[in-house]
Amino acid sequence: MKSLLLTTALALTAGGAFAEEIRVLNWQGYGTDLDWAVADFTEKTGNTVVHEYFTSEQEMLTKLRTNPGAYDVVLINSAYTKQAKDEGLIDAIDTAKIANFADLDPALTGNEDLNPGGQLSGVPWTWGLTSIAVNTADFAEMPTSLSVLWDPAWKGRVSIRDDGLEAVQFAAMATGQNINEITDMAAVEAKLKELLPQITTFWSSENDWNQFMSAGDFAVATYWSGSAARSLSKGLPIAFVVPEEGAIGWLDGLSIPTSSTKKDAAAAFIDWMVDPEFYVKWDAEGAPVSSNTKALAALPETSFNRQLVADPATVARVQFMRPVSDADRETYLKLWQDMKAAQ
Repeated sequence: MKSLLLTTALALTAGGAFAEEIRVLNWQGYGTDLDWAVADFTEKTGNTVVHEYFTSEQEMLTKLRTNPGAYDVVLINSAYTKQAKDEGLIDAIDTAKIANFADLDPALTGNEDLNPGGQLSGVPWTWGLTSIAVNTADFAEMPTSLSVLWDPAWKGRVSIRDDGLEAVQFAAMATGQNINEITDMAAVEAKLKELLPQITTFWSSENDWNQFMSAGDFAVATYWSGSAARSLSKGLPIAFVVPEEGAIGWLDGLSIPTSSTKKDAAAAFIDWMVDPEFYVKWDAEGAPVSSNTKALAALPETSFNRQLVADPATVARVQFMRPVSDADRETYLKLWQDMKAAQ
């Protein structure tokens, strides 16, 4: 009897609920699986965390479709939230269970793409930019335009990620178009044809990018803001630039699958992910921008992310990704693949 009571007591969390194991589906190495963050969550709640990973949004959706009940928290880019909700893969969020929700930026909690059908279906977690970074050994003055990617002076030392959608979006910005309302695909195609001879190689991961940049192979390359923060913390001689044409913005939310049987524990984990205590520590290691206004205010003045959002004019140039139709996505990818094959 004593053994049973002890086992029961150990299974209870501080809040009086039974400790549970939750499963989180995310990109590998993206915040939720930090060893110290998981350990702190377990210490605070008694709940344990197991991770599974995806390598693309399409794989993420497939995993949700084919493994009902397997996941309790899933990272979904806002451009895919409506699709997941329309397919019945994720629930509306009960914000009363997210203690830190009141401190989240209202512009993000009210984001149209996180609220398909008027229901919040993803708690805004982090956001960031895909823009350009330059090797400061090559640039005495920072470039102010995306045209630097097409500058003949840097031919053979330019790189972008091998992603058709992203390539089209950068070319759209370079031709003065809105990435979510591309009307002149001929101009985009012409711009990409001019870009391909400039490229030394494509990068596919943060590690690849760091190795190429540290070796001097890149003078200028597209990059993610959160990754730039980490690269800077490792001493790479780079500068992250938001050009006059703008940058691609992305917003990631944390959602709870409809099939989860551990929704309270899942909500507790999401609450920890938007907690300033978690974020300030993560930011010191290199992180995207937090959705929590108190977390951003608590960052040191030298923080990359605090400086990134300090200038409203910079943020105003960001074009946040909206959902892309299957037909448009297919068009963009086919264009990109055909152009690469023709090189």
